[in-house]
Amino acid sequence: MNAAIIFTKKELLESWWTHRLLILTVVFLIFGILSPLIAKLMPELLKGGLGGIKVAVPKPTSLDAWTQYYKNITQMGIYVFALMLGGCVSQEIQQGTLVNLVTKGLPRWTVIVGKAIVGMLLWIWITSLAFLVTWAYTAYYFPDTRSPHVVLAFLPLLVFGLFFLSLIVFGSTLATNNYGGLLLTIVVMALLYLAQMVKSWQHANPVALIGDNMKILVNSDALTKLMPAMVIAVVAAVVLFFAAIKLLDRKKL
Repeated sequence: MNAAIIFTKKELLESWWTHRLLILTVVFLIFGILSPLIAKLMPELLKGGLGGIKVAVPKPTSLDAWTQYYKNITQMGIYVFALMLGGCVSQEIQQGTLVNLVTKGLPRWTVIVGKAIVGMLLWIWITSLAFLVTWAYTAYYFPDTRSPHVVLAFLPLLVFGLFFLSLIVFGSTLATNNYGGLLLTIVVMALLYLAQMVKSWQHANPVALIGDNMKILVNSDALTKLMPAMVIAVVAAVVLFFAAIKLLDRKKL
């Protein structure tokens, strides 16, 4: 356990030294600021883009701001996260940085555990930062009551992060280079989006955790329908992390 703590500290320091933490923080902070701002300016942008043609543009509400938030995180944010962590294991193997640590007695499983802990801390930090900034600006720009369950809608996103991170770590452990792990993550996500087209699978698909947030925002009962997807996401994450440990045990460093 001491070895796992030491390696986790090493990962935290590396996130700082490589500016990974800084880059992700800045990117997601921008998402948090832009989400309500775009919603606020959208009517004026639409009017300007129509060249003076008079069109009735609905007045923006807090729902528009939160729609922008979830679009930014799920359509861009998760892939920025994957890009930054895509080589988390394969890069260590390529550079040979694990050789000295393992020969000195570091258990290989601590590598995966350390990467998982730090990766999840990063995910919680950046998504929560963007969430809080969006919440603050949304309350300022749109002081309405149309978004009563902002925290409940955010919870599935956190759970999805665990699954998404496990996919990144497993892909990076399986691949021989940084791009291989990233490609595997993208392919699996594409397959999950295709599976979402099957209605009977929708509430069991981890992708639903980043697709039904707006439904939860206005109706807390929608969260109960996502319980199968949340359970499957957590179980799949545990399986993928365990598989990554087994893969690393058999890999030549």
